[in-house]
Amino acid sequence: MQPCHFAPFRRRLTQWFHKHARSLPWRNVNDPYLVWISEIMLQQTTTQTVQGYFARFINAFPTIQALAEADIDSVNRLWEGLGYYRRCSLLHQAANQIVAQFNGQFPDNFQDVRNLPGIGRYTAGAILSITFDQRLPILEANTLRLHARLLAERDNILQGPANARLWQFAEDILPRRNSGNFNQALMELGSLVCTPKLPKCNECPAIMFCESARQGLQHEIPTPQAKPQKECRTEAALRVRKRGKTLLIRYPQGWRWAGLWDFPRAQTQAESCKTFFTDTILQDRLLQDRLSELTGRQLIPQNLICSLKHTVTKYRITLFFYDGIDAGRADGNPQCETRWVSTSELQKLPLNSTARKLVQRDD
Repeated sequence: MQPCHFAPFRRRLTQWFHKHARSLPWRNVNDPYLVWISEIMLQQTTTQTVQGYFARFINAFPTIQALAEADIDSVNRLWEGLGYYRRCSLLHQAANQIVAQFNGQFPDNFQDVRNLPGIGRYTAGAILSITFDQRLPILEANTLRLHARLLAERDNILQGPANARLWQFAEDILPRRNSGNFNQALMELGSLVCTPKLPKCNECPAIMFCESARQGLQHEIPTPQAKPQKECRTEAALRVRKRGKTLLIRYPQGWRWAGLWDFPRAQTQAESCKTFFTDTILQDRLLQDRLSELTGRQLIPQNLICSLKHTVTKYRITLFFYDGIDAGRADGNPQCETRWVSTSELQKLPLNSTARKLVQRDD
């Protein structure tokens, strides 16, 4: 797009946004805390899914101070089901940092915001442009795709020179005033019209400025990135009960599902075939050794309760859920925090998604 087209592009996009903008709970609030929470939740999560979580989260933690003072289990429980749980931990850390360094007031300096845990260039730009009208560019999934099509960018838009060109373009097209509103309009156009598949070019207010549409390349740009192959693995989880309570573990920082509670579970070398797995599970000493390392207890699987399949990051997992027994202490300190919990606590503690499914099946 030529610089001479920037002004008419801005006008058309602003007019379109005024007509078609969705009513979302974090819009038109002029509160950096609410915008911050929404932006973190919206990372790799759909708007439709986020709305319910956002309302419950803000109701429980209406201010940065309230979020900072909350215990992490309460925060994680309200986040449960959103996935990418590290976002939640970093959010809690950032709230504590804001209270400590800025007296609970969200900072309005770009570098101060970038220094908060879990906030990158895009998120900082979004918060500060939307709530303080700072002229800062944004580049996330929707605007990456939109700008790539406007410029007919054929190279890898996630890194290198192409990514730098898109950041520069995102800055160049910003108006001097109302940058936050304009940035939201760009994201909305990418979300509703310039979609990943089957873009609605006939509804696009920017069609006359789009180089990809002019060349008939809108279905080829951005160039699809090769998806990594999923690695298959088999895991076993144990329901170990004693005196009416159930043994849970909490994963430490840096681990998958850090901060969440789970049934003791570990990878097994057995094949993901029920009959073969059931016949060999008691002989899988590596599994039992791993469970001992995690819990500091000698745990022995017994009867199969159920199995389920799920995907986490690069893994396609077949999970077998067993009744187990606690045969006493094992040597060494446990790698995870352990707790015997009642049935009511099991409902209140934050669990990873598969553990919650297993609890619901058990009910």
